[in-house]
Amino acid sequence: MNCKCLVYLWSKGENLEAIVSDFDQDENKDALFFAAEDVEALFSEFKKQFKYIEAAGGLVFNEKDEILAIHRLGKWDLPKGKVEKDETVDEAALREVEEECGVSNLQLSDELKSTYHTYWMNNKWILKRGYWFKMYYSGNEQLVPQTEEDIEKVCWIPSKQLETFKANTYASILEVIKAID
Repeated sequence: MNCKCLVYLWSKGENLEAIVSDFDQDENKDALFFAAEDVEALFSEFKKQFKYIEAAGGLVFNEKDEILAIHRLGKWDLPKGKVEKDETVDEAALREVEEECGVSNLQLSDELKSTYHTYWMNNKWILKRGYWFKMYYSGNEQLVPQTEEDIEKVCWIPSKQLETFKANTYASILEVIKAID
C-alpha cells in the first residue's frame, strides 16, 4: 500500500483542529503526520484542543501464527478499547481483546509501540492514544464478535497473508502490524 501522506511542520500558536479538519476533508490523503521543534509543546497543544482518550489492545497470535482480526465499520482492525478508570493499560488490553473477540486465557507478551489517531465524534475532535501489546492465544474457543461495539466479524488471518487486511485498515494499525514485518 502506498501512503498518500502529508507531513505538517507545526509552530506554536497554530490551530491543530483546523489543520486536522482540512486534512479530514481531503480524500486524496491517507495520513497526516506532525513534526515540531518542540514535540512536548505539540503534544500539550493537542491535549488542550482535543479530547484525549487512552485505549489499549492486542496484536494476538495463535498457535498457527495467525493474527486475530476484527472487521468493524467497513474496515479491518485489531481489538482495542478504552482504558477504564483505575485500570492499567495491560489490564485494559487483555479485557478489550476478550470482550471484543470472545476469547480468554490470553498470554501478554511484549509492549509494542503506541499509536495516535484522531477522529470526530459528538461535535468534538478526539485524540486517541493506543497502547499495543503482543499477545498469544492457545485454545479453540469460537470467536464471538462484540456486536454492540459494531464488530461484524472476528477471524484468524495467517500472518503471511495480510494483504487484504493491510489494504483496508487504518494508518495507525499499519504501524502496529509493522512490528511483525
